[in-house]
Amino acid sequence: MDIGLFSDLLTAYHDARLRKRNTYNQLKFEFRLEENLVRLYRELASRTYSPGRSVAFIIEEPVKREVFAAGFDDRVVHHLYFNYVNDFFERVFITDSYSCRKSKGTSFGIERLDHHIRSCSQNYSRDAYILKLDMSGYFMSINRSILYDKVMKVLTKYADQIANFDLVKYLTRAIVFHDPVSNCFIKGRKEEWDNLPADKSLFSSPKGCGLPIGNLTSQLFSNVYLNDFDHFVKRELGVKHYGRYVDDFFLIHESKEFLMECKERVREYLIRELRIRLHPYKIYLQHVRRGVTFLGTMIKPHRIYMSNRTTSNLKDKLRKGDAYYADRPTDLMQVLNSYLGLIGHYKTFEWRRKLIEENRWIFNHGWITSTYLKFQNDESLDLSTLEPIVCAERQAFP
Repeated sequence: MDIGLFSDLLTAYHDARLRKRNTYNQLKFEFRLEENLVRLYRELASRTYSPGRSVAFIIEEPVKREVFAAGFDDRVVHHLYFNYVNDFFERVFITDSYSCRKSKGTSFGIERLDHHIRSCSQNYSRDAYILKLDMSGYFMSINRSILYDKVMKVLTKYADQIANFDLVKYLTRAIVFHDPVSNCFIKGRKEEWDNLPADKSLFSSPKGCGLPIGNLTSQLFSNVYLNDFDHFVKRELGVKHYGRYVDDFFLIHESKEFLMECKERVREYLIRELRIRLHPYKIYLQHVRRGVTFLGTMIKPHRIYMSNRTTSNLKDKLRKGDAYYADRPTDLMQVLNSYLGLIGHYKTFEWRRKLIEENRWIFNHGWITSTYLKFQNDESLDLSTLEPIVCAERQAFP
């Protein structure tokens, strides 16, 4: 037995079960943990592993979207693969690619856009313009053959430094060319796919195209697919102030005409090299003083607000009320902490306080810190982490 591979597989299992600790599939895998790990090890060592059946379903919030959830066995393998290769992809990614990367993410992307605007406009003292673009049906348009070549180009460069490179090559092909549509279980009613645009569903993707939304490897590969494009914008177009979060990206420059030329060159590159099209209705070109929405915020001169869409989504979730969350305490905690964690980065104390006061029923299910940044339900309550004023708050909101 290759002790190194088995140890890596055990680490991948622990990574895969984070935030999935009490799900049925995780518990089922854990019930026969040693047996399942040995089975996966043998499949990987003998190169007989192939991705299993995914579950396809529709989520409605924050937007209607199709998700393919891989089985827990495959999640473990995805984490194993990710642990082997991610550090090497990080070496070729630009700083201003924000999605699904350690120490980056949405908050970092928002801060970087604010920085780029201030830098280009010299803190709003001179003219500067922002061009914000989006790609149409990005995940469903990714060509797997093009993706495979791009992935292998990077991995081959670092072949002598990658542990189990032969296994990594095998898994790259197995994961990239796996078509989850061919053997999936549909959760829910097929009518739920009604009104979902064709470019948002793997069921409608062209042959050889599309990655399932929901997999760790899909998030990684989405960055790899656009990495050469990032360098094209930075080097060939000469755009210093550029950033991207998945398929949502911006270019900032002193000249509006220059940005209009860039838009056409970007459109041509995406079609020619990646077979991706710009979204025709998501093209924004304005002076930076007009403000710009990005990753749930509105960035204006010297201040950042939460976008109306973000605040409305949270209010809509809380509007479901006490009765709805009575049997869903974990859902309430996840909703509140997810939104408050983002909103808390900005000057929103009074807004958060007012929101909690308008929804006092929340205190029937748990506690919230005096800064209105963290909620804990009674089941997960750790009094040692709470601020003393919280006890008074609960008395004030019976």
